[in-house]
Amino acid sequence: MTEPSFLRTTRTFYDAVAADYADHFRDELAAKPLDRAVLAGFAELVRDAGAGPVADLGCGPGRVTAHLHALGLSAFGVDLSPRMVALARRAHPDLRFDEGSMTALDLPDGALGGIAAWYSIIHTPQEHLPEVFAEFDRVLAPGGHLLLAFQVGDEPLHLARPFGHAVSLDFHRRRPDRVAELLRRAGLDVRARLLREPDEGEGVERTQQAYLLARKPADGGRP
Repeated sequence: MTEPSFLRTTRTFYDAVAADYADHFRDELAAKPLDRAVLAGFAELVRDAGAGPVADLGCGPGRVTAHLHALGLSAFGVDLSPRMVALARRAHPDLRFDEGSMTALDLPDGALGGIAAWYSIIHTPQEHLPEVFAEFDRVLAPGGHLLLAFQVGDEPLHLARPFGHAVSLDFHRRRPDRVAELLRRAGLDVRARLLREPDEGEGVERTQQAYLLARKPADGGRP
């Protein structure tokens, strides 16, 4: 099966910027109490459900994976970029990090108690979101939870030459209601939505940030 071009573009971009990205965002969560609160709430729900491990999809250098692990979850990371995975393994040698794609996860059905896709659906074109969310539904155990984070908006932001590297990539903003409807169609029940205003330093075109929490029905059926 031919790999979609957006996956190749995303991998090339993050391979190029991996070291600079890891340095720039290393301590980002320390300055974002609302983000930490969202992650803590997700972690508590997953722990209470007792449904299995958590995959941090699009984990980059592993900072969110490590944070979820510190919150008591059996967390591991998955990323398209081999260089990001290498950096994550070096920074967090006690945790598991795998190369992989959200469109086709190398996991059995119902293997996960939770999925965190923390600003990692932002490079997926709209027409590919249904297959990504169907894959999330497949690998989540009944009663498992999903946490999404993304920027709010309608038009993509094209980022060129980040950190001086000769690469570029589209960052797709989303409308929470549209994402919630796609999750519902995939069989996932949206349980909470949160919007916050942008913090200082969140890009040249600052926009609202969205967090959606969804759950796979405990009976495994559609909500």
